[in-house]
Parts: sequence; C-alpha cells; structure tokens
Amino acid sequence: MRLADVTLREGDQMPGRDFSVEEKLVCARRLDDLGVPFIQPGFPVTGPKDRRVVSELAGTTDAEIIALARALEGDIDAAVEAGTDVVETFVAASDRHLEHLIGTSREAMLSTLAAAVDHVHDRGVVAHVTLTDAFRTEPAHLVEIVEAIPDVPFVTLADSVGARTPGTVQDFLAGLAQQVDVGRLGVHFHDDLGCGTANALAAIVAGVGKVDVSVGGLGERAGNSALEEVVVARAVEHGDDLGLRTSNLVPTCRAVLESLGEHYDDRKAVLGEKTTEHESGLHTAAMLSEPATLEPFDPARFGGERRLVFGKPTGKSSARQLLERAGVEPTEGTISTYLDTLAAEGPVDLDEALALADRVFAE
Repeated sequence: MRLADVTLREGDQMPGRDFSVEEKLVCARRLDDLGVPFIQPGFPVTGPKDRRVVSELAGTTDAEIIALARALEGDIDAAVEAGTDVVETFVAASDRHLEHLIGTSREAMLSTLAAAVDHVHDRGVVAHVTLTDAFRTEPAHLVEIVEAIPDVPFVTLADSVGARTPGTVQDFLAGLAQQVDVGRLGVHFHDDLGCGTANALAAIVAGVGKVDVSVGGLGERAGNSALEEVVVARAVEHGDDLGLRTSNLVPTCRAVLESLGEHYDDRKAVLGEKTTEHESGLHTAAMLSEPATLEPFDPARFGGERRLVFGKPTGKSSARQLLERAGVEPTEGTISTYLDTLAAEGPVDLDEALALADRVFAE
C-alpha cells in the first residue's frame, strides 16, 4: 500500500490560499525526505506556478511526482510538458455528478476517459485515474470503468463530498473485491463527517493499493485524511510504518504547515503540543513510573516530545519520585516543602521541577 500526498494541491485550493512556488518546492522536498512515495504538488494547466513546481521537482525526488489533469488533451499536455512522472486524470463517476456537475452521459464519459488514458500513454507517461463521487456510484458502474482501463495501475475512488463512514467504506470495497482487484484501487476521502482518517484506515484494511493523504488534513472544506494520523495509527496498531521515516514524522509535518503559513490546534491529534502534555497529579505520577500507562505511543517514536507539567495539582506520589530523581530523600517534610514550592512556582516542566528540587534542598 502506497501513500499519495495531496497537501500542496488540495491545500492550495482552499479559499484564500495561494501557495508560492518556493513554498511548494520546500514542502515537497520535506515530504520526499520523509519517504512519501507519491507527491501531487499541483494542476499544471491552471498556470505557470504549478507548471514550474512540477518541472522543478520532476527527476529530482525519490517520490514519483503526480500532476493532476482533467480528461482533456490540453490538460494532459501541460502536465507531460512539465515533466511529471504520472498524470492523474479525473472524470465524474456518479450519475449525480455526470448530470449536474459535468452535463454529460455515462457513455460519453467512458469514451473521453479511454481517449485521455490513451493520450497519456502516447506521450510516454504513466496514467492514474480518479473517479469523482465514486462512493455514491453504483458498484456496477465502477466495475465497468475499472475494466475499461486495464493498463492503468491505480484507479482512485474519491469520496468527493465526504459522505461515507468506515463501515460503509469497508462494505463497499468488499463488494467491489468480488469483481475487481482491490489492490489496483486508490481512495481519496474528505473529512466532512469527521471520518476522513478513519475511512482511509478502513480502506487500507480492505486492501486498497493507494491512499491520498494530506499533512494536517489540509484540503477543501473540512479537509482530507491526515497523513500523520494515518501513519501513526498504522504504525501503532499494525506495526506498519507504510515505508516512511517515521522518526521524523512530527517535525516534518509541523515544518510543512509552518512553511505554508497554516496553523493547527495545540490539541490536534499527533501534531498538537498539548496531546502529549500531562499535569494531573495522578497522571504525572503514573507517567514518571511508566509512560505507556497513559499514552498510546511514545511521542519520540515519531519525532515528537512528551511534556510533564508540575505545579499545584502535583500529588505526593509525583513529588516523591521527583525528589528521588533529584537525589533528595523523600521524607514527609521534604515532600510537603516541595509540594508547597511547586504550587507557588509552577507550572514547570520535568527539567525545571528537578532543578527546583536541587535549588530548594541545596539551600
């Protein structure tokens, strides 16, 4: 299973965004260093910015560069001429999108798609295909499309409006697996129901071959499946790092968001600083003894950091362990004095708490 990062294309389509060439290049190279196998940095036909980004990345990354294109010769030519490794062309799959978004028939769409894939191949480039609104499309129609383009390695099913949940995703893919090779399928989820990451994880379990992800979930409307959440969930629950250099995951994702001028909540899963911070007296005591007691994973495994906070909520058990670490005998008197000092001078982190013990009991 391979990840395809769409941060730089999806994020740039968010209202009020206009990522620069340099921002996209810097972030793409960070993602490449992380080991992401596919990076989709733009849509070349939209203008010189994305053409230049694709052109400067092409041939310089370990990742395969994907350029997006409508199923039109002009779009495809713009992508190919920019030097892309892969042209990902997209067409509407559902009756709703065909009628109300595109205004064409299913037969015409199939003909257009076949011609587009042929044109990509004629230009000597690998073709991928995305089917919009696929999860609201009759399975028989999807089977027809997939079978019509047997020389396309990945056909991505897009939940374009974020309308599905993990159970329905698994059921849908299980049904398709009876008729097509699910390993040829990719998935692209939006987070409108808050299920973007969960849907991606369900699709991986179902056996899909490619999953679109985005750093911090950046993307149109509610965003897309979050790269860091998908990677950590797979690593923690299945021992599968998805081929990435996971020890640098958190710093890379934070750096990408910072470079793009994007912010994330301090309680954002995986990335938020507060998600690995503990202050409750009961919690800090347990964390000093055995961190796994109250953490699903060691933050350092993914390049993050744990922060224990001590102050007024700190209890006797935590104080005793801190004093022992500081080389101070934990008597009733020293514990009481230390707790009073923490309450007066806290909140402080672990290093500061130990330094405080040294100062108080050295006097």
